Amino acid sequence: MHNLLKNKNQQKLLTTQGIELQEPQSYEEAIRCPNSKEWKIAMKSEMNSLAKNRTWELVSKPPNQKVIDCKWLYKIKEGTSQEEKRRYKARLVAKGFTQRE
Repeated sequence: MHNLLKNKNQQKLLTTQGIELQEPQSYEEAIRCPNSKEWKIAMKSEMNSLAKNRTWELVSKPPNQKVIDCKWLYKIKEGTSQEEKRRYKARLVAKGFTQRE
């Protein structure tokens, strides 16, 4: 069994072994945390999925146009049973609020 503790900045997951897991709030945190290997695998999986689904394509930036930034979001998904392992999910999302017409 796992306990989920929330505060306004981070989610923390306490396992039955008392090990604390944190969901990174930035790319920098993800690659520097103790679980960086799992987060890197999750990010690679997300990039492969985006490429496979042809979600976007790289193009040259048109003159006088702003680029919309993106951000990584991280989530630890707990297994629904004792046999199912914990999953690390990473999603690359556009910061649409920066877009102006």
